[in-house]
Amino acid sequence: MSDSTTVEQEDALETQEYTLNLGPQHPSTHGVYRARLRLNGETIVSCESIIGYLHRGMEKLAESRTYAQFAPYTSRFDYLAGALNSWGYALAMEKLGGIEVPERAEYLRVIVGELQRIASHLVMVSSMVIDLNAVTAWMYAFTAREGILDLLEEVTGSRMNLNYIVAGGVTEDLPEGFTARAEKTLDELKSRLDDFDRLVSGNEIFLGRTRGIGVIGRDLALEYGMTGPNIRASGERLDLRKDAPYSVYPRFDFEVPLLSGGDSFDRYYIRLLEIHESVKLVRQALGAAPAGPVRAKVPRVWKPAPGEAYAQCESARGIQGYHLVSDGSVKPYRMHLCSPSFVNIGVLPVISPGLTIQDFVSTLASMDIVLGEIDR
Repeated sequence: MSDSTTVEQEDALETQEYTLNLGPQHPSTHGVYRARLRLNGETIVSCESIIGYLHRGMEKLAESRTYAQFAPYTSRFDYLAGALNSWGYALAMEKLGGIEVPERAEYLRVIVGELQRIASHLVMVSSMVIDLNAVTAWMYAFTAREGILDLLEEVTGSRMNLNYIVAGGVTEDLPEGFTARAEKTLDELKSRLDDFDRLVSGNEIFLGRTRGIGVIGRDLALEYGMTGPNIRASGERLDLRKDAPYSVYPRFDFEVPLLSGGDSFDRYYIRLLEIHESVKLVRQALGAAPAGPVRAKVPRVWKPAPGEAYAQCESARGIQGYHLVSDGSVKPYRMHLCSPSFVNIGVLPVISPGLTIQDFVSTLASMDIVLGEIDR
């Protein structure tokens, strides 16, 4: 074969780079997120994250509401883990005003917070598998989530946007007979999770779509400030419930799951492991919750002294922090949310080059972002 023929064949294989907008209205972007992908054939050359489609000015809105009036808005940030959002805001208010939470209320916060974490992780694993066209597995996980939402509705009156954890405690005590119903639901959950695990985690197609895809090494994850299950899947055991304990978490026996692969599969599988640990926490809290009041006396018109406070908690997606500034009035002078999804998504443009479009879908799904807390 002549040299000229070889050159002609190489020229024939070259493709022109082009731009593809994935989203903002696309089911695989898990909300109104847009990725501007520069492609060479099916391979990503560069990725630019474009956000802001869900921006509602929530932090500015807080300045025109009293502290208590803004509390229900917090569950609209991460709308899949609303109770954990409310918990972080309540911690900031309590720190700002020196409010002491009754002991029983702390146990109820753990119960509802961990049930909310379970429900959120079930959305993540089910959404990820349906992104890869595993419809049956999606139904398994979502059916399991319905049982958890039934428990949350029984306690809080709502299935999604909960306003249960408030400054000084919680709004209501557990209903009569709740412990027995919760134990039964958690038993059913374990059975469904085992079925889901057998159906998905060893599936040859699922493994081919996730193993070694979208790898985020431990050093890269730390460099970009990632938190939550995403960094724990990359080999860094960072969890505020252990590293900066709050509430009554130090009284419970639970582990922080850790994986080291840092790929899409590990980010999926660590959520399954964490669900089992959350179940352990709920069972312990149900059995150990003492009697007593569930809410401290907080004035309806609450005026904290001038000052500022920052409080953080371990949400379903990582470290979530609230910064409150008081000028002595009934409304926050300033409120800012540090959201884990916003931080975690920053690494996507770094790991995307070299992936195919299909790989990008599974990688984005494994990041488990929620646009409500990214855009705010």
